[in-house]
Formats: sequence, structure tokens, C-alpha cells
Amino acid sequence: MSENQQPEVWLRGPLPEFPVLLQPIAFALLQAQEDVNKIMLGFPDDLLYERPGGTASPAFHLQHLSGVLDRMFTYAENLPLKEAQLNWLQSEGKIQEKPFWVEELVANFNQQIETSLQKLQKINAETLTEPRGVGRKQLPSTVFGLLFHAAEHTQRHVGQLLVTVKVLTTQKKDR
Repeated sequence: MSENQQPEVWLRGPLPEFPVLLQPIAFALLQAQEDVNKIMLGFPDDLLYERPGGTASPAFHLQHLSGVLDRMFTYAENLPLKEAQLNWLQSEGKIQEKPFWVEELVANFNQQIETSLQKLQKINAETLTEPRGVGRKQLPSTVFGLLFHAAEHTQRHVGQLLVTVKVLTTQKKDR
């Protein structure tokens, strides 16, 4: 590790504003935020919807990251999804009439991380084992299951975003 580089978020010490059982989720979300901002720094807008080898585009990953966090925290609050959330789900990765730009999608993701962290701070640890339904079929989960999935799913897509961005920027250099 270079002198200017900090250790990963989970190695920087406790986050006193979060219940101890929820700190690993906060660590994962904060790390994802740092990673996405680093990965997307200087990424060109013209590659945002490219799908190398048929993989998901960077735009999809950025939209999906925000959407999944929004949906998982809504389910954890025991609330139904709103029409806007369902519309967002349907639009993930699709070129819109007015396409998104990198800066816009990263800002949206950063805002969703902040919203999720604010909600995470307010969760009573005694509710973690309460049952929650997921999706239209109301598949069984718990508050903790939803929060864990929000964190691990976010990390999974950040990894996929990293690889996709690396492939696209390398291909562009080689042209």
C-alpha cells in the first residue's frame, strides 16, 4: 500500500454511528462508493452503453447498483415498491430517450449510498430477524437478509463494473 492510500474501509476502525451488527454492511457500502468513484473517474460517456462480449454495460451496472439498494432497503422497511422504483427496474441498462451520462449515474449512485447509510443507521438491531417478503411473490427473507443481500450484491456488481470498464478502456486505447 502506498503512503497516500488508505486501507480498505473495514480496516479503518469502527463506525460508531452504526449498530455493531450492521457495521459490515456499512463497510461494504462505503467501500463500494469509493471503488465506483475511482473506477468511473475519467470514464468516457461514449462507452457507457457498450457491452463487450455481450456483458452488461457500465450504464447497467451503475443503474442496477442504485436500484437494488433502493429496492432492498424498501423491502427491509416492509414497504411495497413504488411505481417509480418499478420503472427504474425496467429501465436499467437501456438507452433512454435522453441517455444518462457517467457523471449523472455516479452522482445518483452516491446519493443512493448516502440514503441507504442513513436508513441503516436508524435500523433497530432487534428487528433484524423479522420476516420480510421480497418481490411480487413475497419470497421469504428477513431484515438482515435483505441488508446483507444489498451489501453483497452491490460488491458483486462493483467487481463486474471494474472488469467491464477495464476491458472497454483497454479496447479504446488499442484502436
